[in-house]
Amino acid sequence: MSPRVTVERDGHVLLIGVDRAAKRNAWDRQTIDEVGLAYDRLADDPDARVGVLYGHGDHFSAGLDLTDVWPAVQEHGPDALAGAGKHDPFGLWKPPVPKPIVLAVQGIAFTLSIELALAADIVIAAEDVRFRQLEIGRGIIPFGGATLRAPAQLGWGNAMRFLLTGEEFGAAEAHRIGLVQEVVPAGTQLQRAAEIARVIAAQAPLGVQGTLANARLAERADSERAAADHLRTLLPDIMASEDAQEGLQSFVERREARFTGR
Repeated sequence: MSPRVTVERDGHVLLIGVDRAAKRNAWDRQTIDEVGLAYDRLADDPDARVGVLYGHGDHFSAGLDLTDVWPAVQEHGPDALAGAGKHDPFGLWKPPVPKPIVLAVQGIAFTLSIELALAADIVIAAEDVRFRQLEIGRGIIPFGGATLRAPAQLGWGNAMRFLLTGEEFGAAEAHRIGLVQEVVPAGTQLQRAAEIARVIAAQAPLGVQGTLANARLAERADSERAAADHLRTLLPDIMASEDAQEGLQSFVERREARFTGR
């Protein structure tokens, strides 16, 4: 199978690019594995101090490739998103990468895109970005960290607005609620993310990693672990429901789902 991810070191910055532009950079299991292995490289390479995660082409990601990922999640639960590496791109099911991640997003940035933004340390958004957490409309729930992190990081009402409605929102709203830290002209998001990454990389590496580790410990302590464990027990019944099957079928048929609550 052809590679899904490009990895290039530029000085002390590791550029990690999802390269499925023909599929709007939808993440299948191979993509998850390759991003996880790229995070391992970032963790293990002493000359790589900061990672930049981005999507090739016009869009960051349309979300999960459900036709590929759905069966794995039904069988293994949300751990199916953990990937093949030692470090989970979502920083939830396995340890997060111990070095900073700067995210550059543009165009369509659905579902897992928001969860990767919540897991990242700094997010740069193109002014044309379109965020949407679609799972509610597919008869399932987010299982990459949005339910855990959005209320804490963005405020309860801001989080519930996009989690419970599945409505689309743009760069200005994402900046207002704190999902992204900077909005830039379309086409310049990767350049700006790399600039910020180089500034971080110029600082003392042990100080950067220590600051990150301590801040993460303060933010993501016992409450997040308990919520992650709850998600593991909650998801199987939802994934096995008639509504979930209807949601998947509506996704395949590109139509609105008709839910019954069963």
